[in-house]
Parts: sequence; C-alpha cells; structure tokens
Amino acid sequence: MPAVIELPSTIKRSPKKAQNTWVKAHDSAVREYGEGRRAHMTAFAALKHSFEKVGDHWEPKEQKGPSDKGAARSGRTAEGVDANASKEHLQGVASRLGVVGRSRMTKTELVDAIKKANRRATTKAATKAMAKATPKAMAKATTKKATTTKATTKKATTKAR
Repeated sequence: MPAVIELPSTIKRSPKKAQNTWVKAHDSAVREYGEGRRAHMTAFAALKHSFEKVGDHWEPKEQKGPSDKGAARSGRTAEGVDANASKEHLQGVASRLGVVGRSRMTKTELVDAIKKANRRATTKAATKAMAKATPKAMAKATTKKATTTKATTKKATTKAR
C-alpha cells in the first residue's frame, strides 16, 4: 500500500519535508522488508534523524543525527523527542508544550515530560479529528441506509405485482 495513504496523523500535521521523508523511507522499507511494522519503524527512524516530535506534529531539528541512544543502535527510543539536544533546547520545547515545573527538571525528566506532553497532544488532536469525521460518517451511513431501504422497498413492491 502506498505510504501516502498510510501517513500517520502526526506526520500529516507536519511540514511537507517531514511527510516526504517518511513516505520515501516507508516505500523503500516496504520494498526491502515487506509491508508491516518493520517498514513503519524504519520510516520513523529515518524521520527522527532530521525531525523531532513536538506536541502533535514533527518539526525540523537544529542538528541532524540520531535523536537518542536507542535510535542510534536500534533499541528503545525517546518517541521522537531529541534526547541528544541541550537542556536549554528541551526546556524551550517543554515551555511551548506547557510543561509545569520544567525549570527544576533534569534532562532525563524533561525528555519524559515532553514525551508525556506529546502523547497528550497527539491524543487530543486525534480525538478532535474523530469528532470532526464522525458527523460525516454518520451522514454517509444514514444516506446509505435510506438508499438501501428504498431499494428493498422497491424490490418488494415489484415482486408483489
């Protein structure tokens, strides 16, 4: 399946360059490994070299490279947070995300707080998107049901004659 169709919502809300990076890496990984989890993980790993997750979207990093030790050696990652960035950078990101108590946090605590804030922002954006899509889906289902009912009634009337 083309990566453009499978584009995760956080990447849809990101700059075009992030979208293109993910799509190219995903398509290449699908050719190499086949469709599935491994292709998605590979695409995200490629994305994390140039972008970091901030809230519900991805933004360009100041410096390219692995976002954390896990990304460098293919292990547990910091979920898109640039854990290799300076403490000042992390405090700035935490400030934009509204993390409380950031000035007293260690670098590790900042990374964890940003991960938590990112998850919260992504969930909020997904919930908002679902709420927007639900009325359209309901209208479509109602229209389809009405059309089906009319067709069934017409068939029954035709058979009765």
